[in-house]
Amino acid sequence: MALTTFAELKSSIADFLNRDDLTSVIPDFITLAEADMSRKLRHWRMEKRSTAVLDTQYTQLPDDFYEPIRMAITSGDTYTLELSNLQNLADQRQRTSNASGRPQLYAITDGSINVWPAPDSSYTVEMIYYSKIIPLSGSNTSNWILQYYPDAYLYGALVHSAPYLAEDARAAIWAGLFQNAIDGINIDSDKSKYGGSGRRMKIRSY
Repeated sequence: MALTTFAELKSSIADFLNRDDLTSVIPDFITLAEADMSRKLRHWRMEKRSTAVLDTQYTQLPDDFYEPIRMAITSGDTYTLELSNLQNLADQRQRTSNASGRPQLYAITDGSINVWPAPDSSYTVEMIYYSKIIPLSGSNTSNWILQYYPDAYLYGALVHSAPYLAEDARAAIWAGLFQNAIDGINIDSDKSKYGGSGRRMKIRSY
């Protein structure tokens, strides 16, 4: 059976489970698998770039933001913001009496970039981040995971069917296959990004 669309995935899950009475809950198994994959996958296809204007302490993150990779000010000389935490930002504000200036530190707060110091002008920030996995649905019938790694979807959904079905006999097998798929996807990403960075031949000049 082909495994390229949301409908085909649901049908395949039903076949693996040998059940025809799970139509209403199979989408839930898929949703749980997607949440699991969002936590475990870090693939270059999840990487996105966006820009925003920093002119206040808080700047809204993109809707599909999941985890930061790099935040950099690109106004004037480009420099990278350092990821910090809320307590450190609060300590810095207290130490400097809430003085404004060119942002140096940031933390993720309530869906926003929280910077210190608060901007004294408008700055452009470039955000490189991992985006959320676009979930499958009746209107979004495929995504890059289903296209290139359908086994991750299949075994991930089967893993999350086990508690609902009280299925213990095959749960360990599904979990192992799912983890193998996750590991393989992350390895593929590393190979794509770093596979050509091995030892290079040194050319002697005369």
